[in-house]
Formats: sequence, C-alpha cells, structure tokens
Amino acid sequence: MRQQPRGHDVSTIHTPQATSTSALTGHFAAHVFWASLLPLINLIFLLTGPHDWWIALLWITPVWGLVLLDNRSAADRRPPSSSTRVWPFDALLYALVALQLLNHALLGWMASRLMIESWFDVGTMLANLMAVLNLSATAAASSGIVIAHELVHRRSRVHRWWGRVLLMFVGYEHFATEHIRGHHPRVATADDPATARHGESFLAFYKRTVPAQLKSAWRLEKKRLGDVEMGFWDRRMLQHRVLHGLLAETAIFLGYLLLCGPIGLLFFAGQARTAVILLETINYVEHWGLTRSGRRVQPSDSWDADSGITLYALVGLARHADHHAHASRPYHELRYCNESPKMPTGYYGTLLMAMMANERYQAYADAELKRLGLGPYRAAANWPAI
Repeated sequence: MRQQPRGHDVSTIHTPQATSTSALTGHFAAHVFWASLLPLINLIFLLTGPHDWWIALLWITPVWGLVLLDNRSAADRRPPSSSTRVWPFDALLYALVALQLLNHALLGWMASRLMIESWFDVGTMLANLMAVLNLSATAAASSGIVIAHELVHRRSRVHRWWGRVLLMFVGYEHFATEHIRGHHPRVATADDPATARHGESFLAFYKRTVPAQLKSAWRLEKKRLGDVEMGFWDRRMLQHRVLHGLLAETAIFLGYLLLCGPIGLLFFAGQARTAVILLETINYVEHWGLTRSGRRVQPSDSWDADSGITLYALVGLARHADHHAHASRPYHELRYCNESPKMPTGYYGTLLMAMMANERYQAYADAELKRLGLGPYRAAANWPAI
C-alpha cells in the first residue's frame, strides 16, 4: 500500500545517493538495453522487409510482448546516482537519435519496394502497413518523440535543434514550443490543453488537444516575436519557429512522396499519425483529472509509474512528477516521488488501457485520485490563472 500524500518536502522524494561503480554500470546498461530494444527490432524489420503477409503480422508481437513484460515489471523506486559521469547517458541519446533517423529513412526504402500487381499484393501491403503502424510507430514514439522530449528540455541549442528534427519526422514540431512554454507553466490548470480533465475520455481529449496545442504554439511564437496580433505576411513571421517547423514537415512529406512514391508516403504518414496518437495518449494519462492547488507545480500534479521497464525504456518518463518540478534535470537523475498518483501499470499497459478500455482506465484513475484526495477530491481546489 502506497503512502498517503504528505507535504512537498524532501522526505517524500528519493534524493540522489552515492552509488558503486557496478550499480552505476547496471543502471546505465538497463537504459541501453530497454531504450534500444524496440528501435533495434524495428531496424531489423525494415532491413529485411517487405515481408510476406503472415511474416509481417508476426512483427507486431514484439510490441505486445513489451506490453506484457511492462505490466509484470518489478517496481523501481531507487534514487538516482550522485555520480557526475553524465557523458554515457548523453551518448545513448545521440545513438538513439541516429538510430531513429536511420529507421525513418529505411521505412521509406522498404515501402518503395512494395509492388502492387494483384489483390494478393494489396493484402501483403496492408499486412506490412499494419506492422509499421504497430512496431515502427511505437518505436517512433518511444525512441523518437520521447527522446525529442528529453532534448528540447536541454539548455544546449544543439540538443534542442535535434529534438525539433525528431519531432518534424512525425509532423509535430510545434510540440517543442507548446510543451516548454505552454504546457509546463500551465500544467494541471484549465488553461493547459494538454491536461486531460476529470471524466474526459481519450477520444474527446484527442479531438480537443491536437488543434488547441497547435493554436497555442502559434500564438506563443507570435508573442515571442512581439505581437500576438501580427498578420501572416508580417516580416517578423520569417522568424516564427512553428512556421519553420510546418514548412520543414511539408518538405519531408514531399520528399517521401518524390523519393519513395505514394506507398512510401502512405507508410511514413501512417507511422507519424500513430506516433502522435501515442504521444497524446501519454499526455492524457500523465495529468488526467489533476488540478493545481497553487501557482507552484507540486509532485502531486503529475501521474507517475512504478515500472522499472518504463523507467529505462522511456528514459525516465516514469518519473514525470519530478520532471515537472525540475524540467531541465536529465532523465537519469530524476527522482521517485511518493506523493504523486500512480498509474495502474507501466506506461505501455496504461496507454493501451486508456485507448482500448477507457472506462476501465477512468474508473481506476478516479479511485486513485479519490484515495489521495487529488483533483476533484482536493479540498478547496482552485485553478490558478496563468
């Protein structure tokens, strides 16, 4: 049984501790194995494709296997290491960026080799597309969007640029602007389109949040440039980062069409759309039903997951509460917070529940908020203006 929430003090957060060399090596090795597993499987799938229809469908099984493993994963609440050796963890990010960009290129190459000469070929194409929508899209979300999320929070301009590039390859570059300058200041308030409301279904959230986040990012960039009312043809729009992202994404999509043909574009667009759905499912479960009790973000304003596999495969995303408290803290230094509400399983299983069994997810989440006295059950809860 988890502890009842207490005040936001150091006793409820597992602070860094000195760690032996062997423990630190094991910590890093776990990140390497789990974070690289799905993109490497996807790499093999793309290099050996296109596949016969029945073989293509078998490539869906690694994703479902990961869901089952994550559902049964042991909890990992250990504090992070106090070691200053950060370069191996950064090197892993660089390797994952390169691997994901390679997979994007191979996706178009594999799809371009599919030839439609009969109805049987149509079935083969659809089976390969189904595998892409499961395996490649999940890898794009976990090794692309999640890594991009880590990078856009870094102080280095180079890191932030590579994070934006990864987001461009799923057609969602504006996330870099909206997430940093919109979501983080407004999280768990009515002004944040990425915070799911209590009782809101995933479908309703998705329909609301996607256009709202783009609109917010567009407005935030206008504000940065000095005038939220400026027209599209204002010269300052040449410096509008969201506009830059939209133009780059258009160029990428046209590039797939010209180099890989219509089937290549179909496969690329399909995995991008599915990866974005997974991203917004993550947003949905990370703050569902929560309302801030003050202007300062608390650990109880975000949902966490106990799963060790989620922690390592999604580079620290399991400890989302500490991330909101310290947004620039690297993924391997994030701390476990006792007072945050906890998901029913790791991220993989929780996302599946939120999408496929939403009423069951909401029932669990509502009971967890009620148990902890959060969200609508928080006494005198208020939604601060931002």
